[in-house]
Amino acid sequence: MTDSTSALYEAPLSGAWLKSSLSSGSGDACVRLMKIDGGVAVDDSKRPDLAPLRYTRAELAAFLQAAKAGEFDHLLEG
Repeated sequence: MTDSTSALYEAPLSGAWLKSSLSSGSGDACVRLMKIDGGVAVDDSKRPDLAPLRYTRAELAAFLQAAKAGEFDHLLEG
């Protein structure tokens, strides 16, 4: 693990989890995000027993840009 990755995983999860307004109202079936020092934590509300994944801001920005461009649309096809 690199120093920057180690720092991300050492950052406290002391903020508020955010979820999409398109998620179900109960909040028990959504992907949640939290801003942390150096990046963003990503959590699955259905699996609170699992540690959240953590990404740098640049990594999350690259993913969002690709998603907006439709690079992952084929994964949603039946």
